[in-house]
Amino acid sequence: MGDALSFTTISIVNKGVATRTGNNGTYLLQNLAPGSYTIIFSAVGYQKQQLIAEVKSGGVIVLNVSMTKTESRLSEVIVTGVSRATEVRRNPVPVAVMTKKDMDRNVNNNIIDAIIKGVPGVSAVTTGPNVSKPFIRGLGYNRVLTLYDGIRQEGQQWGDEHGIEIDQYGIARAEVVKGPASLSYGSDALAGVINMIPYLPAFDNNSLKGDYTVDYHTNNRLIGSSLGLAYKLNDWRFTARSTGKIAQNYTNSIDGRVYGTAYNELNLSAMARVDKSWGYSQLAATLFNNKQEIPDGSRDSLTRRFTRQVFDAGDDIKARPIVPDNELGTYRLNPLYQHIQHYRLYSSNQFKIGEGSINLLVGAQQSVRREYNHPTQPQQAGLHVVLNTLNYDVKYNLPELAGIETSVGVNGMYQTNRSKNATDFPIPDYDLFDIGAFLFAKKTLGKLDISGGIRLDNRSIKWNNFFVANNPQNGFQQHVTGADTIGTYLQFPAFNKRYQGFSGNLGLTYNVSERLLLKANIARGYRAPNITEIGSNGLDPGAHIVYLGNRKFKPEFNVQQDLGLISYLKDADISADLFNNNIYNYIYQARLNDAKGQPVVIVPGNSTYQYQQSKARLYGAELSVNLHPEKLKWFCWNNSLAYVKGLNKNQELIDRVGDDAKYLPFVPPLHGRSEFRINFQKTSKKLQKPYLKLEADIYAAQNEFYALDNTETATPGYTLWNIGCGSGFRHTNGKTLFDVFLQVDNVLDKAYQSNLNRLKYFEYYQASPNGKSGIYNIGRNISIKMIVPL
Repeated sequence: MGDALSFTTISIVNKGVATRTGNNGTYLLQNLAPGSYTIIFSAVGYQKQQLIAEVKSGGVIVLNVSMTKTESRLSEVIVTGVSRATEVRRNPVPVAVMTKKDMDRNVNNNIIDAIIKGVPGVSAVTTGPNVSKPFIRGLGYNRVLTLYDGIRQEGQQWGDEHGIEIDQYGIARAEVVKGPASLSYGSDALAGVINMIPYLPAFDNNSLKGDYTVDYHTNNRLIGSSLGLAYKLNDWRFTARSTGKIAQNYTNSIDGRVYGTAYNELNLSAMARVDKSWGYSQLAATLFNNKQEIPDGSRDSLTRRFTRQVFDAGDDIKARPIVPDNELGTYRLNPLYQHIQHYRLYSSNQFKIGEGSINLLVGAQQSVRREYNHPTQPQQAGLHVVLNTLNYDVKYNLPELAGIETSVGVNGMYQTNRSKNATDFPIPDYDLFDIGAFLFAKKTLGKLDISGGIRLDNRSIKWNNFFVANNPQNGFQQHVTGADTIGTYLQFPAFNKRYQGFSGNLGLTYNVSERLLLKANIARGYRAPNITEIGSNGLDPGAHIVYLGNRKFKPEFNVQQDLGLISYLKDADISADLFNNNIYNYIYQARLNDAKGQPVVIVPGNSTYQYQQSKARLYGAELSVNLHPEKLKWFCWNNSLAYVKGLNKNQELIDRVGDDAKYLPFVPPLHGRSEFRINFQKTSKKLQKPYLKLEADIYAAQNEFYALDNTETATPGYTLWNIGCGSGFRHTNGKTLFDVFLQVDNVLDKAYQSNLNRLKYFEYYQASPNGKSGIYNIGRNISIKMIVPL
């Protein structure tokens, strides 16, 4: 007999019944009617097992099963973007899975960075180590829908410097849909979906379990700590987690410590769930509290040392004082920072109705964002907005009919955004209501799996006249309400509009054999313009950009074709994906110039950008080759390659300005990643699954960029080398004491700039003494992480 295996999922085919094993490998399926059942056993890192069980009286199934280890993930079950839990291998839509095991093995400053390292085709636009906005195949911002436990994340995600408000230590797995997923989720899933699923420890009845994680990074001296607890009482399960992080300014060999990149963070979460014969009901809550400094990149022209703003009126970039060394290497935040608070309360439920079921998800969120950008009045927020969102999702999974699994549903949200005591107002106070209805079906015909559906979405957005005036008390502007508008400025005239769109997809998976599958999918996505694209008219102080929207924008639509191949061999997994994505009414930013071609300056020291709309096309490929020879169980070599090309199809603009406008902004270059890992097989009784790894992160030069008005510039290629090791440590009785992960990223301390690094363009001078422009990415970083089971 082998070791007991926890976290194994046991499910009954077509019955909607599932459970998981506890720490001792035990499980229980009960309240079953007499009959024959097909039982599937699946666990990460193990081959799937399928058995037939006969239930007589008592309604209980207990089977002993031996699981065989494998490095393949093709049998993993996903829940994102499908009506019922589906294997990755049988889903025609390109989906990737990132597990907690993978996340623990890598250095991560935030949850998006963790996903980038494990999923080809996913990248991020960054503003320092703590702000990463996910992009899928060259598309980001509101085109990527981020979910937490199936509920869409709403938190002012339109901003360049607005990150994802999720606790990285509390995530067990991330499921990434690469391509339009509007069918299940409606607007904002044009590029794809990232669903982050919370970590649930193994449960033993009447026993308190948990884990404690501590994490330290040498580069920015990040200290992370997270405590999770879990308790089970018969049918009830309870979890709670608390996480804290503090970090100083990061450093590299060109800039030294980068002023304005320190941050701190606090996260709390709790969940209660009951499982009964009628289904389950779950209530959960999360709290995210983050303070992140606002970098602007100002420096002394000769020494290239960072300077800081000390005046509001009369601020002269060239006369700013140099930041003292003791303020560069401290956990204390400078007066100019963002304060982001995000609260979430949601209920997830499933009710069994005969052979079918109803899923009900209801959630409430509040996002509070303050950006403090006034050095003479540090307590006065430049931006202060409160976003309230009510999410709802109702889905009926019909009983299987003639081999067809069908789901119908309605989901959407109601949202309000209000400005508070602030001085800058980039967006209006708006009300938004979103609703969409969909039909999804799938059927297996021999070796062919077919799935698809259709959806109709409606979104209405409106706001009243928004007036601003000078505030005599602080010398800035203020929002003015009421009937008296004498002496005010109408910054946002009233607006009321409804957007509508059809979306859908049709996909095929042909199982040539158990080890070879061919996939094809065509999907139409839909996205309504977001608030900043249609309504913005003011300074976003965190981005140092004045945004100007366009009220006449039409919704974006895209049609994407995907072709894929998956080969699950005895000694290797091979997957290849080709995609072609045509976007209509594509919205992007362009710098605003006057009649003489000079930049328009509305707020001194800040750029002015106006949103544009045109056609666009993105196409590319992803290839993964993972070698894990059966006869060399210690050997594992994972390789991936991702390529995307983004073309601006605004021919009128290209004819006028030439190739400077030929390409789309924020498109990643060719990216290759190779990881060679040794999994030691023969170890002492005190070591558990030790490993040693060497990684190469390879980025080609990006010479195809949006060059108009120097919005982007060419980016040289670079290679980052990383090494790491880890192991579990056990007591003599076999119980795990703790797991340790040690990693060195950027071993050679390579000085580089990612083309998706916004800080690359934070430069005030035409030339510099060292010939370097902008801010460079993070340098060498040594991290150590310890996880202690409780």
